[in-house]
Amino acid sequence: QVQLVESGGGLVQAGGSLRLSCAASGRAVSMYAMGWFRQAPGKEREFVAAIGRSVLMTYYVDSVKGRFTISRDNAKNTVYLQMNSLKPDDTAVYYCAASSRRYNVRDDYDSWGQGTQVTVSS
Repeated sequence: QVQLVESGGGLVQAGGSLRLSCAASGRAVSMYAMGWFRQAPGKEREFVAAIGRSVLMTYYVDSVKGRFTISRDNAKNTVYLQMNSLKPDDTAVYYCAASSRRYNVRDDYDSWGQGTQVTVSS
């Protein structure tokens, strides 16, 4: 099974940017569809973005379209989430996840990182 470690979270002002990284080990990330989820206090985990084994296949939740970009670097075994124009509503713990099946079905994701906190101040 693939192991995932997120990094890059932090505190940023509204309108700012952050880039999250998800480093994979144990298996090649190229074998998986990869996704980013987030969970804010008191809320359910939200499926934010995903990328298929082919970089042509991507998914974004409506609230982040045009602001977030998911990408993958298979040579570095790493997946990224570039987050621009951040809003206080983006505050959450962000989790990286891997799916050996479909990229756009949240229940297919079965390998998870430990999460990284993103806090956006107003």
